[in-house]
Amino acid sequence: MIYYGHYKLSNIYLLMLTVPSSLAETIAQAKQATQLALEAAISPLMVELVIPEIALQAQSLALEFIPLFADYGPSLKVLFPDTGAAALARRDWGETEFKGSDLCSRNTPIERKISPEDSAFLVVCPSAVEVHSVEKLCTMAAGRPVVLLIPQLEDVSIVGIGYAARQLRDRFLSTLESCYYIRPLESAVILRSYPSLWQVWSEQESSGYELIAEVPEKPLGEALESILNQGTAADPEAPKPKKAGLLGSMQRFLKALNQ
Repeated sequence: MIYYGHYKLSNIYLLMLTVPSSLAETIAQAKQATQLALEAAISPLMVELVIPEIALQAQSLALEFIPLFADYGPSLKVLFPDTGAAALARRDWGETEFKGSDLCSRNTPIERKISPEDSAFLVVCPSAVEVHSVEKLCTMAAGRPVVLLIPQLEDVSIVGIGYAARQLRDRFLSTLESCYYIRPLESAVILRSYPSLWQVWSEQESSGYELIAEVPEKPLGEALESILNQGTAADPEAPKPKKAGLLGSMQRFLKALNQ
């Protein structure tokens, strides 16, 4: 199933997004965006699915994205946050062409996890605790693709309020390209799929999701609130949707997977 439509403007083909209606469609859309960003040689990349309990599906999601690295040969390295998660993946996956490991352990720092033979890196669900190791990995990758799958690095903003924490946010997080981002809100969705701008969609009673804004930076805080308020002001009489929407459907999908 195709989730993009193409149209031509000034001899440049642009991609017109639609809001996915399920987790399966979201993953398909995220994979396509990641593929486009890899082809454009952009790195490091983030694939952000801001959905409750999505981290529980980290291992299965990693398998979905591994085929995107086929052009980089069999020397892909898949890195998990800790030794337990890495061991569990190796047990469940069995023999693989790619290598699986953890970001770091007490006895083996990230510098010893990387070898010259590694052609690309897929980092699965790194958290704020591993942010220093992830930063070192991105530096040592030296032009090799790095993709952070469902990272939890945003939490770093609340891990300490000192000068070092602010430096980390400004220096490292600003270097990461979010090739795919989706965050369902109540009656709205924030969506970014490379190479599009950041988009805000509003859920309508009868017509599904309607695009209400496109901006060059991630809409947060007052900027997001202003966009949502403008969308509401455009049709103040419009009733709020009664259906569960994208977030509800994704939560049901995740619940079914966990049973």
